Amino acid sequence: MERHYGMDWLRIGAFAVLILYHTAMVFTPWGFHVKTAQPVEWLSVAMLISNPWRLTLLFVVSGYASRALFAKSGGVGRFLTSRASRLLVPLAFGVALIVPPQSWVELVTQHEYDRGFGYFLVHDYFAFAANDGVGLPTWNHLWFVGYLFAYTAVLGLLLLVPRPVRLQEWFDRAFGGWRALVLPVAYLVLSQVIVFHRWSDSQDLIHDGVAHLAYFPAFLFGFGLARSAPVMAAFVRWWKPAALLAVASYAFGAAIEVNYAGDHVPDALSDPMLIAHQIQCWAAVAALIGVAERHLNRDAAIRPMLTEAVFPFYLIHQTVIVLGEYALQPFGLGAAAEFAILVPVTVAGCWAFYLFGREVNWLRPLIGLRRRVARATARRHDNILQSLVAGDPWWRRRDRAQPDPA
Repeated sequence: MERHYGMDWLRIGAFAVLILYHTAMVFTPWGFHVKTAQPVEWLSVAMLISNPWRLTLLFVVSGYASRALFAKSGGVGRFLTSRASRLLVPLAFGVALIVPPQSWVELVTQHEYDRGFGYFLVHDYFAFAANDGVGLPTWNHLWFVGYLFAYTAVLGLLLLVPRPVRLQEWFDRAFGGWRALVLPVAYLVLSQVIVFHRWSDSQDLIHDGVAHLAYFPAFLFGFGLARSAPVMAAFVRWWKPAALLAVASYAFGAAIEVNYAGDHVPDALSDPMLIAHQIQCWAAVAALIGVAERHLNRDAAIRPMLTEAVFPFYLIHQTVIVLGEYALQPFGLGAAAEFAILVPVTVAGCWAFYLFGREVNWLRPLIGLRRRVARATARRHDNILQSLVAGDPWWRRRDRAQPDPA
């Protein structure tokens, strides 16, 4: 498989949107681990721009990347072993050390918990019980990593099953042309609205069956798309109508949200809003993939670094957000000032976490990166030193390695 730079940029952009979305969660009326003193009511309308499609896009892009990784792995066993080390090790590290500050801040600010973080980590976090309704330990935003590995494991089992038909050819025929837009929309409306009535996810791997009906097929779709020129061509052809459909669906849902904020949507409008939500979901995904193929399939000097950085960014970003807002609360700055400070603080914290972690070899597996061999590490340090002496800034350097998507 040739590397698809457009899908790399799409993955980078999707994680950037996710980080901005979680930052905005501090300021909406919706529940979150830490909240500003005066939530902004209208912000929930803006959040609906990406709320329906952001996670589905991530699973599609992850499925696409998994096809490339499988092609290079040399077999199902090596593929699963590689994915386990790149996903489960950071997940365990995150649950043990990255997530606990989020739970502690939530308990302190919303449940009158009066113990320090050290006491909480030693005595309460690993109690495997609820503390005033907050389940501990937890994975919080890292649920995506757990779901992704579960889908990868099921995919590995499916790859072991003898295939009497050529599934790739079936995929190409089934989703070629207009069907790439219409069939997934029909499936999502049927499974998520008509049969089940899903407003949100439980983030519970065992009891989140309806969400799995949306996310796992999206992951498999990405896996098939990675080798499907006809379906990719369909996205290029239909991306403009898909974008218009996504905008129209958003406008409908936003109008309902403006008139019936929060949980006050009348029953008569509940299903129509959910249908618009699902239409917007796939229409936006289809439009973004079409744009990535048509306009973004080109490389840039900073692309390898960003491709490598997005997973460490994802691991740490929500903890930086929660701790940053917790530190800002005593100053009473107001939502606008807090947001203006919190966004650059989050970006800086993510960069610091990644740039430090990638240079410490034993930390690299913990943040989802491969270990470097000793010779490669020494050569890299020499290159960094030489570039600094020469005045060549880091954002202009092209990393020699072409890191695989996480």
